[in-house]
Amino acid sequence: MPENAAAATTLPATAAQTSPDNPWPLQLLSQKLKMHIDRAPSAWVEGQVIELNRRGSNAYLTLRDIDAEISLPGSVWTTVLDRQDVPLERGSRVVALIKAEFWLKTGRLNMSVKDIRPVGLGDLLARIERLRQALAAEGLFADSRKKRLPLLPHRIGLITGRDSDAKKDVLRNAALRWPAVEFEIREVAVQGNTAVAQVVAALRELDARPEVDVIVIARGGGALEDLLPFSSEELIRAVSDASTPVVSAIGHEADRPILDDVADLRASTPTDAAKRIVPDVAEELARVRQARDHLRRGVTRLVEREGDRLASLRSRPVLLSPDVMITHRHEDVERLKVRSYSAVSTAVVRAADQLVHLKAQVRALSPQKTLDRGYAVVQLAASAADSTAGPGTHRDVVRDPAQAPAGTDLTVRVAGGRFTAQSTGGQERAAE
Repeated sequence: MPENAAAATTLPATAAQTSPDNPWPLQLLSQKLKMHIDRAPSAWVEGQVIELNRRGSNAYLTLRDIDAEISLPGSVWTTVLDRQDVPLERGSRVVALIKAEFWLKTGRLNMSVKDIRPVGLGDLLARIERLRQALAAEGLFADSRKKRLPLLPHRIGLITGRDSDAKKDVLRNAALRWPAVEFEIREVAVQGNTAVAQVVAALRELDARPEVDVIVIARGGGALEDLLPFSSEELIRAVSDASTPVVSAIGHEADRPILDDVADLRASTPTDAAKRIVPDVAEELARVRQARDHLRRGVTRLVEREGDRLASLRSRPVLLSPDVMITHRHEDVERLKVRSYSAVSTAVVRAADQLVHLKAQVRALSPQKTLDRGYAVVQLAASAADSTAGPGTHRDVVRDPAQAPAGTDLTVRVAGGRFTAQSTGGQERAAE
């Protein structure tokens, strides 16, 4: 016993520490795998039953994923299957409680189905509504996220089933409305477990092509189970992330997968999609003709209105006889010229009279006029003025008798000229 314990302690503690010289016994690996798998909890999974075989008290079935090519075999007690109200068949959609089990002796992994329940129509509808509400709460269906479709798409991306009626409806109706329209077609599975992956791949491929102006996802009507791929969360988020406008044309008027809510435009049918993404060439030509007629009438009315206005302006006297305006202005100019000449002449005459009057006043006040009236200006001779003139008195003009005592030489200026004289005295002062 101690020898076995000692041998056990020489084995590597983990798988990473094993080597060719120091390997694990197969038993130890199997035991560790079983311990690890036994610790894994049970899980509810959803899938589709593709195989179901009863063998005594056991039954063996194979479940396949709803949206992917992945399957998983498992075993279930027939007592579990017998509890179902409706017997399970191939193609049934179920949810199952699965627990992984590892058989130590054979090294086989078995998926043991502890419980299994069919998914009914009501369960699918409830699940779709829960997903719809959750995505709406995230804002994926908000109008602000909707992209406007181009007025006239040059190239349309079409995702539809292989050689489907939906494809034919879209192509035929689009060509009838606008023959020059072009299509980039991707034929994919539109139901089954590969539909979501193929539709998403086609959508991303077309969205990456800059020449594609709008993408249409089209499928004819079908049962609810057939339309489930178009309510897949993966597809809904792919449409929300697309930069190219997406049109949903799934089923008929009553069908409403979640794709209708996230798409930028919902068409009730593939035919309706063709009518809404391309204009009708006949209608557009009619609109062009209407616009041209409207423009022609507008221009005609404008020309007529402006012609009437021009005729009205030309009928006015100033434009009918333009020389009348010049004649009137000529008369005004002549009248103003006469008035100006008269005003200037009057001002000149008045100024001349004032000048004569001022000359008369100046001459009347001049010393010469005083001399002409008999007055004289007596001045001291130069020598006498220098010797007798007192301080503060004028040196020349005699204003006081005391300035000219007897014997003073004087100069007398009269109107006719100047002469000399000598004072004899005999002073007599003026009466005050």
